[in-house]
Amino acid sequence: MAEQKAPRATTNRSTTPGSDTFKDYISSQWAERPADLPAPREQAPYAAARRSALSALHPGKRLVVPAGRAKVRSNDCDYPFRAHSGFSHLTGWGSDTVPGSVLVLEPTDDGHEATLYFRASAGRDSDEFYANPEIGEFWIGPRPSLAQVGADLGLATLDLGDLDAVLSTSDADTLLLREADPELTARLDEIGRSQADESPAVGGSPADGGPGARDLARDLSELRLVKDEYEIAQMRQAVTVTGRGFTDVVADLDDVLAHPRGERLVEGTFNRRARADGNTVGYDTIAASGDHACVLHWTRNDGAVRDGDLILIDAGIELDSLYTADITRTLPVSGRFTDVQRLVYEAVLDAADAAFAIVRPGIRFREIHAEAMRVIAEKTAEWGFLPVSAAESLEPDHQYHRRYMVHGTSHHLGIDVHDCAAARRDLYLDGVLEPGMVFTIEPGLYFQPDDLTVPEEFRGIGVRIEDDIVVTADGAENLSVGIPRTVADVEAWVARG
Repeated sequence: MAEQKAPRATTNRSTTPGSDTFKDYISSQWAERPADLPAPREQAPYAAARRSALSALHPGKRLVVPAGRAKVRSNDCDYPFRAHSGFSHLTGWGSDTVPGSVLVLEPTDDGHEATLYFRASAGRDSDEFYANPEIGEFWIGPRPSLAQVGADLGLATLDLGDLDAVLSTSDADTLLLREADPELTARLDEIGRSQADESPAVGGSPADGGPGARDLARDLSELRLVKDEYEIAQMRQAVTVTGRGFTDVVADLDDVLAHPRGERLVEGTFNRRARADGNTVGYDTIAASGDHACVLHWTRNDGAVRDGDLILIDAGIELDSLYTADITRTLPVSGRFTDVQRLVYEAVLDAADAAFAIVRPGIRFREIHAEAMRVIAEKTAEWGFLPVSAAESLEPDHQYHRRYMVHGTSHHLGIDVHDCAAARRDLYLDGVLEPGMVFTIEPGLYFQPDDLTVPEEFRGIGVRIEDDIVVTADGAENLSVGIPRTVADVEAWVARG
């Protein structure tokens, strides 16, 4: 195998020996590695079915779905790598994906033939394994062989070095998931321009950036709208371990209260569980105490947690399969809600329960939000916060109640925390619910600390309750109902902690 240089190798400070004597010595006297091949992983047949579904949507087209590459955090340090969700969904490769890998579906007479291209492990006759800090085995650990990955995922595999020869051919129109790997996209665009210069009559580009490429991204999202059995089982597990993370936080509340940046301790405690029982967090944890809870995406988490505060914790654990939970609980850190906090909390809980009660196959996704908003409008009107009645506020040209909840009530959930984001509106917001769909229900009320439309005792209170829901054949199941959510259960939970 040819030597592969690291594109960001630190040659200006490298002390790696370069003598022939050293190279000969470090390449010798290594034990043979086991050649046993793994059995296919549990998700392999499900991934194969997903590839077949995508194949049927694009007959005769070459489909290229990259995993992506590591992204730079600073200088020569990268963020932890996470493969593109569409790639993982189609391959079953999760947290152990080799960066730079590419799935290619080559058209055949009866569908497509799938091949996974990735950078396989380098032999000890190469200097890559000790001298390349980005991909070398001494630096990041061994990579699997082509045969090992092929057996593991149930896929044909080839070395990444063979990819250019395939993509340079002009015998098939190519649809590329362009946003997944900018370097590969640029390379294919250049190939397309070269081919067009040589043969002006040849139409299209190997890195088609037209409607076909948009369709591919859309289709990869829409394939995930209805989860298969494996995905639903992963969601259950993600919710289970996320519940443990919340329980860990409750157990740590004394330390949280004692620290000047207690929100950071909440984040750290939850992240510890995420790394122990999963891959990582599914998104940046929100640990928002006091009026920070009125900032919808508060992720600075640098504030104190004070006795008498409510703390809003929005967090989820991502498994090694990359499926993630997304749960929010709002806790009284002193163990008891005040009268006003309880009033707001129970209003949000009523909205969540009302939205859940209507979930069943056949309704439209947007009806869930409408039902939650009905309750929010009724409560805020009842408290005298609206200049009109609840019914008038709910009219499309009014929406006064939305001042106190500007976000939506639900989003699809799965291998992305905001899953299926590129799906068409008529299949997402206006889509009809089907068994196997998984989404959140997360109403809230947020009274900003300087909001003069509400009484002073309400200002600075933010409450959100978020659960993960799966549609069943005749209704729905709340996957996270076991994580305390009623006033009595939450107060008892904090007291036990």
